[in-house]
Amino acid sequence: MEEILFGIGISALAGALATVAGAAEDTESDIGSQGDPNSQVQLAPQMGYIHRIYNKAVSGEPPAYGLWVALAAGIAWALMAIQYNAILALIIGSAVAVFVQGVYATTAYLGRTASLAKFEQPVYIDILKSVTTVTMAHAFVAVFTTVTMCFLIIEALGHPFPLPLMGIVWGIALGAAGSATGNPFYGKERQYQKYAFGAGLPISASGDIVRYAEAGQRSSLDNGWFTSKGAGPASGICFGLIVFFELWRTILFEPFAAGWGAVIAGAVIIIVFMVIDRFVETWARKTYGPYTTETEEEATA
Repeated sequence: MEEILFGIGISALAGALATVAGAAEDTESDIGSQGDPNSQVQLAPQMGYIHRIYNKAVSGEPPAYGLWVALAAGIAWALMAIQYNAILALIIGSAVAVFVQGVYATTAYLGRTASLAKFEQPVYIDILKSVTTVTMAHAFVAVFTTVTMCFLIIEALGHPFPLPLMGIVWGIALGAAGSATGNPFYGKERQYQKYAFGAGLPISASGDIVRYAEAGQRSSLDNGWFTSKGAGPASGICFGLIVFFELWRTILFEPFAAGWGAVIAGAVIIIVFMVIDRFVETWARKTYGPYTTETEEEATA
């Protein structure tokens, strides 16, 4: 019993680290337009809409975070192999990985924006300086908490995978959780919210992103402020639940049926969540219905 309680405690701690990682990852990717809106941000100058939105997308979030977390885990693993303090090794590994992230972000912004010179889209040096450092700060939080979670799983729960391999697996999972959970309701609506929610985006309006805030031109930092209140915490809860349920079911049910107990428990959890998702979806459709154009009578009422 004591071993099980210890395992559940470690699972809860790992889930808490994952929650922080998910929130930081989604905020970082949204500030950098690495999610779905990056194509619209890239398209905007070609349609005549000059903007100050940062765009550092060079890949999807899952492969990007798979690389950065694996890099941090690999460096930490090598330093620990030569007897570095574990905490110091994790910090150094994360710092090096974030330096690489900053290089990717800088070259991506400069490269993407320079390619739009013929459409008179300038490179804003103040945007490059201010936004790049903000994305690096959020990336450090996401990478450090994730690689620390991997280290905890290996050292406290005895997982057989080496730290770099764990970094790849959970880095990809982190990026996937942020991409799938955060993007649908942060930037699409934040950057295109001049169109009513549910109205869709007509082809004629492609590239017509929101470029002005309440006072002056909008920058990507405004998207970060918005994301930190909604999509970021939602992504954190998503990734935290993934980690907690994954570890929790393994600790409790792996001793049964030669390991198949954990597999069966995982299948049951998936089915339960599918039923809940279906219920929420049908409830939302019945409650709010499809988008309808506002009639003249409703507008004057």
